[in-house]
Amino acid sequence: MAGCVAPLGPGYAIEKQEIRVQFKSSPEPRIAIEAAYQLKNTGNRPLSSLEVRLPGRRRFHFDQPLATWDGAAISEELPPANPRNTLLHFPQPWLMNSSHTLHLSVEFQPSAPGDSGLSFASDAFFLPSGGWSPELLPAHGFLSTGGVPPKKWELQVRVPNGFLIHTSGSKVKTSRGAGELTLHALQKPEDRYPFIIAGRYTESQVVSGSEKVLLWSRARQDSGALRQSSDALARAIQSYDAVFGSRSKDAHPLWIVECPAVPGCFTQLRSVNAQLLGEEGDATTAELASLDTLMVDATGGTPKLAAAAAPSLAASWLGYGQNPGFFEQDPPLSEFTAFAAATGREAVEGPSVRVATIRRALRLIPQDPGAPKKDTEDVLRAKSFLFFYALQDRYGQEAFRKAVHHMLDARRGKGFDLDDLIAAFGEETHQNVAEFVRLWMKHPGVPADFRARYGDASAAAAIF
Repeated sequence: MAGCVAPLGPGYAIEKQEIRVQFKSSPEPRIAIEAAYQLKNTGNRPLSSLEVRLPGRRRFHFDQPLATWDGAAISEELPPANPRNTLLHFPQPWLMNSSHTLHLSVEFQPSAPGDSGLSFASDAFFLPSGGWSPELLPAHGFLSTGGVPPKKWELQVRVPNGFLIHTSGSKVKTSRGAGELTLHALQKPEDRYPFIIAGRYTESQVVSGSEKVLLWSRARQDSGALRQSSDALARAIQSYDAVFGSRSKDAHPLWIVECPAVPGCFTQLRSVNAQLLGEEGDATTAELASLDTLMVDATGGTPKLAAAAAPSLAASWLGYGQNPGFFEQDPPLSEFTAFAAATGREAVEGPSVRVATIRRALRLIPQDPGAPKKDTEDVLRAKSFLFFYALQDRYGQEAFRKAVHHMLDARRGKGFDLDDLIAAFGEETHQNVAEFVRLWMKHPGVPADFRARYGDASAAAAIF
């Protein structure tokens, strides 16, 4: 069908695309976004409208966006079937084979105090991977097409002089003028969703084997404390490399960046893994903003930087932004990232963390024979988390490492599921791994031998 010369349904092509972002620090901080598209009707009929997905108002604060078609304002409507989107109506039908220019503009404002929306300061801001830029949707109709960005397009970022900038894509050029720094970054399909981080940051470097980490803070840090945190981060990275293999086939640095404003910095206000990982309190302290960039709450100071960053950084090794369905796994793989995070915490804080973490999760799983025949959602999460420790105990650390390496490398960019995990362990151990998985996941509670291995007086008492 893709090879047909004649179009089979309504559709259009984005022949050229450019997104321009300007950060205005005064009188109040603002982020102005302008997106320009050169569009051609490549379908089999004229089009009367185009559906666009604008940034979500729960995450971003902005006034009414402006849309023009060949320079003239066009009407907008919220589709009843999906109020998350905006329907743009053309003044005249968009004829087949004709080209037009669509321009969209919006201005983000910091969130109000107490609001969970994205916020920023007068000296720093970030736009996470996905969600902030307009998204053109396919035309309506059977066998419709459209909305796919061109293979190359430009992201332009303008910020005050003195800012550091980190974006997706490859830097083409930078220029200075009128007190501003302008960066042009070429975006390609492998860059996926664009992101931007910029501000008056101070940069420090950490090198761990083949990994280079850039620490961006808004104030100079004590060299001794920074070295201690750097060493801890290096241990976490080495641990991830050892257990899960290389993070990416392409060598590029990791960025760990202080949040411009902690309120509104994270999409999840409370860590879903707090009980399992034993975090102080349950507030989120770090979150990936892109495949290679982690935003952190640095209010605890440099000494706590590694402990805050290491767990969230784990997702970068398991396919964040690379594997389809990364956030939609079924148990037990839904807790694979939590297990990876615990591995990083163990590397930072010492091997004693392993037993303490396992015992903490065991307390969430009842051992009463009269317990329900089906695990509750919280119990299933804890059991799925412990499942990976059980794999290590059953087959050994080295076999675990090799099997996970094999699975992640073979399925990079394709996603993986429980069958892939079973196949990788079966190939490595030549044992009936499927039976072991059934023993763990198809029966309520955890096997008695595992509880006996790690249980203690406190673990014996369930919280139910």
